[in-house]
Amino acid sequence: MPAAKKFIFICGADDYLVGRLGAERFAALAAEVTEEFSREIISGFAGNVSEVESAVNRFRESVQTVSMFGGRRVVWLKDVSFLADTVTGRAESTLKLVEDLQQILEHVNPDETAVLITAAPVDRRRSFPKWCEKNADFALTGGDGDDAGEALAGVLLAEAKTLGASFAPGAVELLLARIGPNTRLLVEETRKLANYAGESGKIEEAHVAELTPNVAEGDFFESAEAFFSGDLRWTLAALHRHFFSGGDARPVISALQNRNRLLLQVRTLLDAGDVRVGPRGLDGLPKAGAAHAAKFTGATEKSSYNIFSQNPWYLGKLAGSAKLPSLRRLIDNQQDFIAAFEEIVRRPGAQEEVLRELAVRCLAVTA
Repeated sequence: MPAAKKFIFICGADDYLVGRLGAERFAALAAEVTEEFSREIISGFAGNVSEVESAVNRFRESVQTVSMFGGRRVVWLKDVSFLADTVTGRAESTLKLVEDLQQILEHVNPDETAVLITAAPVDRRRSFPKWCEKNADFALTGGDGDDAGEALAGVLLAEAKTLGASFAPGAVELLLARIGPNTRLLVEETRKLANYAGESGKIEEAHVAELTPNVAEGDFFESAEAFFSGDLRWTLAALHRHFFSGGDARPVISALQNRNRLLLQVRTLLDAGDVRVGPRGLDGLPKAGAAHAAKFTGATEKSSYNIFSQNPWYLGKLAGSAKLPSLRRLIDNQQDFIAAFEEIVRRPGAQEEVLRELAVRCLAVTA
């Protein structure tokens, strides 16, 4: 039977997931320690070398402290930030302090002190994380690199299960596309959707579309959804609701432009045969991205200017939700959006009228 590990080490790229798992493990350890003063949490967050030294010293003192009542102690070194590939994490003084931390952990007596360390993010190329993986009760949570999307989906499925709910086909993908890699917000949205699902417990794709804001794309407006569905009556009604509640024209135009920019690129790739709309989204996008990489050199952030920074499933939904306009129509849309913006500058008191005219001009031909 293998010997028990001296300490627990939890790490990952997502500080929320790491912190949540750490809190669960700490609660389990603390439940075995009745004396409040035998439970201690030390912040491992450090913005510079001096703060790293302070955190390591506080941890050393805590681990070496003997319980006044003779029982077991629990120490949690929480939110460690100096193991990342940062200026502070790479500093020679920090690396020496991490060696000191390792020596402290090597001499921990788990019968006297239960030690938990949570760290995010962590540069796993370094020797200390590798040592922890071999010598600690080690857990990597939240995925790593290409697995991050799958890990987030797993978090949503697990969260829904704890709430007595489940996701219908397509609902998880749409939720990820709308929220993006914001774990806290994803979990909160799952709770909201589970509550909305009620007794059925089934979170439908339609629920996500209706209740979840499009945070990832910065498109919060019903007007954009209506416009690109090609439904003129819905678009005019959505515009009326937007302005009735005191809305401004400029964010609507911005939302329309962002969506149109993506559809321009989708239409171009479809016409060229580089991609196709499939049941799982826009098939062939990674291959097309490699072929056109030279045109996006240096563009790494998510943007509507770069189709290859987008979620393929979401792009497939955009392209397949209604009849995709022709390339000519999409180019004309963009010109019309610019003209509408110039018009509201000239007629600031007639913003709703200007956008209604825009909708009729762009959609009447297809209505």
